[in-house]
Amino acid sequence: MEFGVTSEDEAFRGEVRGWLAGHVPWGGDRRGWERTLGKDGWIGIGWGAEGYGNRAVGVGRQVVWAEEYARARAPARSGHIGEKLLAPTLIAHGSDEQKARFLPPIASGDELWCQGYSEPGAGSDLAGIRTEAVREAGTYRISGQKIWTSLAHEADWCFVLARTEAGSRRHRGLSFLLVPMDQPGRIEVRPIRQMTGTSEFNEVFFDGARASVEHVVGAEGDGWQVAMSLLGFERGVSTLAQQIGFAQELARVVEVAVATGAADDPVVRDLLVRQWAELRTMRWNALRTLGSSADRGAPSVAKLLWGRWHQRLGELAMRVRGAGAAVGPADWTAGAPYRLDELQHLFLFSRADTIYGGSDEIQRTIIAERVLGLPREAKG
Repeated sequence: MEFGVTSEDEAFRGEVRGWLAGHVPWGGDRRGWERTLGKDGWIGIGWGAEGYGNRAVGVGRQVVWAEEYARARAPARSGHIGEKLLAPTLIAHGSDEQKARFLPPIASGDELWCQGYSEPGAGSDLAGIRTEAVREAGTYRISGQKIWTSLAHEADWCFVLARTEAGSRRHRGLSFLLVPMDQPGRIEVRPIRQMTGTSEFNEVFFDGARASVEHVVGAEGDGWQVAMSLLGFERGVSTLAQQIGFAQELARVVEVAVATGAADDPVVRDLLVRQWAELRTMRWNALRTLGSSADRGAPSVAKLLWGRWHQRLGELAMRVRGAGAAVGPADWTAGAPYRLDELQHLFLFSRADTIYGGSDEIQRTIIAERVLGLPREAKG
């Protein structure tokens, strides 16, 4: 047993494994998978709020669920933004009416969410956003653009950080709005094609989109505080599940290194051992800080650690493959969409790890200012 996981939690592991064994592999219907999870009570198990369809379990069982889900290679979630980010934010800051309206369909897997934070020119520096929301007779009229919006092409709703006070700057005058995505002519979603050939990210354009004044989380103008609270939920138990996925990727790299003979190189062996040791260190650090809000720099330190680690793993994956790493599938034909194997995908996608979720530069600034107490960086 590890920190925070009791013998009762370990018994729960058997229930989780049994359920996953009966449902993975899945049928490929992402929305259908969310509803399957919701129907059997696996969404929102750590919310701690009664009456919204979720199981009330402690941190230990949340860890067990997250780890076993990753070990089973269950499908990537399309409902995690609503479950892991918005729901805890509503529980902390939302009205009773908002909780009653939005938490049950998240818990059942019936409504999917996306996050409207980053903009062109205001990515990691979130306080520079320019999207505006003007109040008009019971609604807000929203105009502006968001970018790198994960799964916006599938989402039913978007939580949007917008400027509701004309002329305001930086952290002031922002509000946290819940916006329905089904607004033809007022909301346009444009997928962004990545190096991997996939399009998980999107641009979202708001041209007079509407949001009800009843759907402001917290008071008007308190958007920055609500938004920062949400980011605090972004890391935690999910980090441990992420590390299980990392361990599976590392095991695959080791397997290939042995098969290609690259593992006979002592330098490569040293690099593989380093990756293993650093991954174990990240796990113990995640367990140490789990559920604690005392260490203000912990999320930034964790992001710096895993982002660089994952990039090095991608580079190592190409090294152990040798020249074959640059070769596509044998049945690929010119003009067809290119396909990547799992290690090629790992290498290309991991190039973004030090940018998304707050770039390394921003994380270092947070540590410098909030932990080390160094002078704050001047911003316009």
